[in-house]
Amino acid sequence: MHFNAYGGNGAALAAALVNATDFSPAAVEAILTEHRLLRTAVTPAQAGELREWSRRLRPVFGELDQDTQIRLVNDLLDVTASKPYVSAHDGREPHLHFFSVDADIVARAKDTTAGGLAMAMSFAGGRRLGRCDRDGCGVVYIDTSRNGRRRFCSPACANRVNVAAHRARGLAR
Repeated sequence: MHFNAYGGNGAALAAALVNATDFSPAAVEAILTEHRLLRTAVTPAQAGELREWSRRLRPVFGELDQDTQIRLVNDLLDVTASKPYVSAHDGREPHLHFFSVDADIVARAKDTTAGGLAMAMSFAGGRRLGRCDRDGCGVVYIDTSRNGRRRFCSPACANRVNVAAHRARGLAR
């Protein structure tokens, strides 16, 4: 599955924020930089705002009821100041922006994640916004596989589930 660069980036940033365990300013800045946001310096208060935002993003991933998932994404869009426009800055190809370049980093991160999730929903349906199927694992992911059947956050989680199932079958004999 191929999301366009912006939607994929926004959805991937959403997943990274949801999966984050460290919301120190340095850790948050690293996440924002990794996902190509500019001017990523955050204060401790802004890092805290993004921790709260990540809690609002979490329910979108792995929601099986499409109407509920759409409502969750629309609720995110309702609280952003998003006004989409096309830009070709810094030598990049034309791409869609969901935020004002003059907005602070928290607003830009919120707009980017809400817009990215909306694009993921619109172009791939909510099934591509997954949560690991292994009991006890809360990691979320964007399913970019060709067939869209990803169930686990990593091969390690898939292996744990498969080994446990194999052992259970052996004990049942």
